[in-house]
Amino acid sequence: MNRLREHIEAITPLTDEEFDYVKDFFILKNVRKNQFLVHEGDEVKYEFLTLDGIYKVFYVDENGKEHILQFAKKNWWMTDYIGFFKQKNATMFVECIQDGAVVCLTLEGREKLSSELHKMEHFFRVKLMNGYIALQQRIILLLSSTPQQRYEEFVRLYPDLISEVPKKYVAEYLGVSRETLSRLYSNTNK
Repeated sequence: MNRLREHIEAITPLTDEEFDYVKDFFILKNVRKNQFLVHEGDEVKYEFLTLDGIYKVFYVDENGKEHILQFAKKNWWMTDYIGFFKQKNATMFVECIQDGAVVCLTLEGREKLSSELHKMEHFFRVKLMNGYIALQQRIILLLSSTPQQRYEEFVRLYPDLISEVPKKYVAEYLGVSRETLSRLYSNTNK
């Protein structure tokens, strides 16, 4: 729980009493490779803060093709946000691709923390704002750039992920074939 406190206090400080109250809303969960935290069709009970490991958030289209929306590593938040905030069944999956741990928070817990502690409302607002910004930047990049530019931006933003995530997942995230990714990698490393 010290890591949770450090994560929150990067945005807003908490007293020991405040953190003792906050931490009771979170559940620690160890996660194994290939384990699903969210599965399409299931109730979305939690939002997850990644403590360790690497995860992917994805959906599967009607042709059975995977589309990765997000990777998550240490200190990143993830879930099927449509299902979580609208309290609907999941349309996406959250899968662990490298053993790790997360802390889980319910929507009810999030709302209660936000209403009872202004500091936590501020924390969640900042995290949500940063998430929206990252999402818009990703959409713009997908719509207006070449595969080479998307690859270079991925490497710039997430240099550690390029070596830790299987190449087929990186290709799916970038919207290119595995073969195209190999060419992009070769072109960049000449």
